[in-house]
Amino acid sequence: MSSSAWQKSSHSGASDNCVEVRSTDGLLEVRESDEADVIVRTTRLNLGAFLQGAKAGEFDHLTTNPKRIVPAASCLPQEAADN
Repeated sequence: MSSSAWQKSSHSGASDNCVEVRSTDGLLEVRESDEADVIVRTTRLNLGAFLQGAKAGEFDHLTTNPKRIVPAASCLPQEAADN
């Protein structure tokens, strides 16, 4: 299995308790650095759709300091859902 190094967000600072991501065999893997044995594998398209939702605030109600609540959207971008 070919893979790249784990990468964490610059917003994590010096903390070792963060979410990390890497590309491996055409998929993306996401893990918590403090529970490195639990890995979620997904496609670039699905992670991209999730990140768009996160940036739009769709998951703010799940955080401890929500900014706003936005209704959930489809997991796939509209152009992918049409195909």
